[in-house]
Amino acid sequence: MERMSDGSSFFVTTPIFYVNDVPHIGHAYTEVAADVLARWHRQRGDDTWFLTGTDEHGQKILRTATANGVTPQEWADKLVEEAWKPLLETIDLSNDDFIRTTEKRHEENVQKFLQHLYDTGYIYTGEYEGFYCVGCEEYKQPGDLLDGEGDYAGQKVCAIHSKPVELLHEKNYFFKMSAFAEQLLALYEERPDFVQPESARNEVMSFVRSGLDDLSISRSSFDWGVKVPWDESHVVYVWFDALLNYVTAVGYGQDDAEFERRWPATHLVGKDILRFHAVIWPAMLMAAGLQVPHRVFGHGWLLVGGEKMSKSKLTGIAPTQITDTFGSDAFRYYFLRAIHFGQDGSFSWEDLHARYTSELANGFGNLASRVIAMVNRYCDGVIPAAGDMTDADAAIRAIERTATATASIAIDRLAIHEAIGTVWELVDALNGYITEQEPWALAKDPEKRERLETVLNTAVRGLGTLAVLLSPVLTKATATLWTALGGDGAVQDVRIDQAWEWTGSGTVTPLEALFPRIETSAE
Repeated sequence: MERMSDGSSFFVTTPIFYVNDVPHIGHAYTEVAADVLARWHRQRGDDTWFLTGTDEHGQKILRTATANGVTPQEWADKLVEEAWKPLLETIDLSNDDFIRTTEKRHEENVQKFLQHLYDTGYIYTGEYEGFYCVGCEEYKQPGDLLDGEGDYAGQKVCAIHSKPVELLHEKNYFFKMSAFAEQLLALYEERPDFVQPESARNEVMSFVRSGLDDLSISRSSFDWGVKVPWDESHVVYVWFDALLNYVTAVGYGQDDAEFERRWPATHLVGKDILRFHAVIWPAMLMAAGLQVPHRVFGHGWLLVGGEKMSKSKLTGIAPTQITDTFGSDAFRYYFLRAIHFGQDGSFSWEDLHARYTSELANGFGNLASRVIAMVNRYCDGVIPAAGDMTDADAAIRAIERTATATASIAIDRLAIHEAIGTVWELVDALNGYITEQEPWALAKDPEKRERLETVLNTAVRGLGTLAVLLSPVLTKATATLWTALGGDGAVQDVRIDQAWEWTGSGTVTPLEALFPRIETSAE
């Protein structure tokens, strides 16, 4: 894939999350991944837009609100303000927009989109009978169902939620999705990176090759949703409504210039909603004569005790349970470094604590503290100039340049774990360099003063490069470190693709521990 050049546009989205419950770390994982990509692209000079938000229509919301004795709108407002918007601060997101599907800008333009498809003959009336999972808000195929056990013995249950499905028979409006099977297959063939990773692409292609049915896109048995514009006795199917947030948020139907500037997007989604985004969504856009997304990336699940994160199964962990102890930087780092982005990953408190201690506190944090302390101790806080360079010094400079370039290439492939791993090679190299050069020993010999200053200059430059390269991930620690290094302005304003060029002129100021040790058991 070609590296995006200065001035390229980059529009990244998360799914809009369902407000029937509060967020858990599975939701936050997607949010943080999108945020790191957005921050990196912004810092590289790309015209960047990061969208997230909430999905507030559908039968599940109606039932949840009714069970809690409030209207669906009251329930959505409460969850958004008390749970979902606070999440943005908890994990330090830099989103440019937060869309709610109950907003006027969304609902009106969903109706415009739907009316356009109706007027051009892609929507017709029909009847449908099938098994519906309210949890997924989706009609299920027989292969998606399991035989219930225990309390659900004798019933069919959803393979994802393990809850009984409902047999529904309704007169609905249908979208002629089957008409786009060949176009979709051609898309997957012509653009192999449209669906990523490869396993996700293979699954989607297999699904489409097996045959596409038309899609029921309205419901008439309840009224919490966007009204079908030509028949207000129906509301738009919640997924059809929700997918359109990606275009209504950037001007579709109301601001052509903004839409032209932002669209198409890179979508990050959990693999359980991959088909909606890689099959239904591009078919909808094709029918409307719009560009399909730039990419759809289906990441893996977070597993706890071997099971997918789930509130209903009591495996849901609130992000604050982690950030209250370890901080937002550690949350962001752990999930994006420890898990190969695109694959399932297991979470454990023990692994989090171990990585926090070894990689953040002992690895990066201790490196920063030692280097700045030595500049203060041996040079009165003034960053010294470098003298003659040795092979060891040149090797550090080379790693700075390589890490800067290689990490950016990994980001373009959405391989966030690889980008961080590449940068961490510089952390390890600098720690090894200081151990080998022994600046504390050089400081005892006045004749080795120039060598001491060269070593400290090299270490400070390396730290500055790290501050810039890690700023999209460790947002708070790198800002603190940058200030201590005497960096000009804010670290996020420094071009990330030029991170290795920082020279480190000026003075340093004392630095408190970036990652204080957490001695107690992380439970």
